[in-house]
Amino acid sequence: MSRGEKRSSSRLGAVQALYQMDIAGAAMTDVFAEFESFWLGQEVEGESYKPAEIAFFRDIVEGVVREQRQLDRDIDAALAKGWPLKRIEAILRATLRAGAYELLVRRDVPARVVITEYVDVADAFVDREEVGMTNAVLDTLARLMRAEEFEAGARENGQ
Repeated sequence: MSRGEKRSSSRLGAVQALYQMDIAGAAMTDVFAEFESFWLGQEVEGESYKPAEIAFFRDIVEGVVREQRQLDRDIDAALAKGWPLKRIEAILRATLRAGAYELLVRRDVPARVVITEYVDVADAFVDREEVGMTNAVLDTLARLMRAEEFEAGARENGQ
């Protein structure tokens, strides 16, 4: 399994862990223990969960918790007026927070990769309209948080 596939699995696990923490009020240490022992790379009720890069999984979850105030402000600013983050369903909130965290902090991952990965995660849980909203919000955040990446890309394409 490639590093990219493991990271995709890490992102999916991180969103699920953040969702569980949000909905059930689970502690981060409990979520880490549960996901690392029973989910990531395991088979659960006939479903196979791909191996994940545990350090990457932990970085996303810990980072979202650590940076949540700023992430929530940034996401709120990128959402359509009248749709504050608190009105968005929990799984989508977790997806947007994880994507925003990677855009803000994980400069080793290209912005377009982050957007694509979290759009794929959203697609596993929500309908097409919400997937489109995920793409729009993360694209808006990427252009703010990583403007230099998009400017460099435009220069390379002669725009």
